Amino acid sequence: MSVVEKLGNVDRRIIFLLIALAVIIPLVFNISFMEHPSPIVQTIFDKIESLPNGSKILLPFDYGPSTAPELEPMATAVTRHCCKKNHKMYIMALWPTGQAQALRVIEDVIEEEFPEKVYGTDYVHLGYKAGGYGLINTILADLKKMYTTDAEGTHIDEIGMMSDVQNLRDFAFICNFSAGFPGLKEWVQFAGDPGDIPVAGGTTAVSAPLLYPYYPRQMLGLMGGLKGAAEYEAALVHGYPEYEKVYQRAIAIMGPQAIAHLVIIIFIIIGNITFFIEKKRAKKSD
Repeated sequence: MSVVEKLGNVDRRIIFLLIALAVIIPLVFNISFMEHPSPIVQTIFDKIESLPNGSKILLPFDYGPSTAPELEPMATAVTRHCCKKNHKMYIMALWPTGQAQALRVIEDVIEEEFPEKVYGTDYVHLGYKAGGYGLINTILADLKKMYTTDAEGTHIDEIGMMSDVQNLRDFAFICNFSAGFPGLKEWVQFAGDPGDIPVAGGTTAVSAPLLYPYYPRQMLGLMGGLKGAAEYEAALVHGYPEYEKVYQRAIAIMGPQAIAHLVIIIFIIIGNITFFIEKKRAKKSD
């Protein structure tokens, strides 16, 4: 059997082994690559950076555990950025599973990295409310009509940072983390457009192409999948060099993903080359 025939008939178990090694080795040895924010991601960072300290930012968490590997890194990075800028964070969810996902970010970022932040003064967790885009329509006019308490049951009037919030128009920016419906598209259509509120966010890689048409006229920016999260982390590291030594989850995961994709591409190229060589040989033998 010639070399070409051997390459064209590689045992699939060898391919699976090489793909596994392409993922495991970079994870073990922490191999990653420098990310550069694309304009569609950089605009989100620039918006949060340019807002005056203490601006009100709404952070809806509209995803569940199955999409957390893609969306939690971007939610973590944006929340960390808001904390660095001393913005007031209003956290909520249109998904039942979003409330727990938001709590994870609150515990891992706000409470652990910024213990000086005071609940009710610097951030509030409003929790989950049913209603989807109908809820967005309602709180565009009157937020307190739907939110009478926070996620823990504290009356809204007892929370200091809620005293001057009447509706969505009181927010300087909405940054949504979305895995589907209801999600970023609904925030653009039912809050951003009618309320003239800047809206941006992050979504899964598979959903991102459906949202690109809204950029840049209706949607300020978009983080698409793990790549978008890594780009935002890179923007944060560039803007705040102290985070260079802090573990950036999306950037760390992008290394193994890039190498695995490279191995797949190499096998595709080898497969095509061997196919055409064998085809040419078959014609000659005829």
